[in-house]
Amino acid sequence: NSDMELAGILSRSPERVRAEIGESYPIYASDDFEKLQGADVAILCGGSKSDLPEQGPVYAQYIHTVDSYDNHSEAYAYYKTMDEAAKKTEHLSCISIGWDPGTFSVQRVLGNAFIPGAKTYGFYGTSEKGGLSMGHSDALRRIAGVLDARQYTHAISESIEKVRRGENPSLKPGDMHWRECFVVAKEGADTAKIEEAIKTMPGYFAGYKTLVHFVSKEELETKHQGFPHDGLVIGAGTTGSGNSARIEYTNIWGSNSEATASILVAHARAVYRLAKEGKTGAITALDIAPAYLSPQSREDLIKNFL
Repeated sequence: NSDMELAGILSRSPERVRAEIGESYPIYASDDFEKLQGADVAILCGGSKSDLPEQGPVYAQYIHTVDSYDNHSEAYAYYKTMDEAAKKTEHLSCISIGWDPGTFSVQRVLGNAFIPGAKTYGFYGTSEKGGLSMGHSDALRRIAGVLDARQYTHAISESIEKVRRGENPSLKPGDMHWRECFVVAKEGADTAKIEEAIKTMPGYFAGYKTLVHFVSKEELETKHQGFPHDGLVIGAGTTGSGNSARIEYTNIWGSNSEATASILVAHARAVYRLAKEGKTGAITALDIAPAYLSPQSREDLIKNFL
């Protein structure tokens, strides 16, 4: 992204970040807000469970922001909070950006718009290993007694086929996916309590079939590194005199974290442009025309992509 420049990094652990990436970029404490003065947009990389609900409204008062808040059930409430915070200081905050919520949200709207009355379905982790969810893994690591953890989402293939056959089933979240957790417990931790806390966690695991495996730190590091993920959105219904219609949109990512980062950067570009036009408050991927995301000019987009 030749039109992008990293102005600095704010972290709760600046010394750890310096040890990881060196002194190539300015690194500050996460509450050193005056250091944001030289930047146009801040990409907030905190977790959705407890970081962003606190950090988002604070940062929105100092700078335009983009974040990847991913708790679907609480997204509207978070939107309202961010909208109020950003408008106070005439900033623009783009929330819930990534591939779901984010690009998949757009595809759900398109499916519903192009096939009137269509049901839209999202499935994640269609490979045998499943897809590694960063948000759910972060939620696991915040449980008392957990040293480290990974969470894989698995799509239920029978449900995908029902949708593709045009049955338009009424599916609860637990009918579409199951979850698999690999957890390293701290020494002396009560694993039964940890498992109960996982399986009853609202917004993440409650309502899903969830398998919990307690593993060693060594096993987690050797068998569960990398961040592969995939998913698809299906919009299904009928057109005209009852002809079946289906739209599918698929993502396959070798690295979920790098994919999410790329999508966040593109939306930071859009936020910068929209803010220059005077837009303030909170917006989502649903509010942004594709041309705002691209580094190419509108003329080049029409010539090369239309």
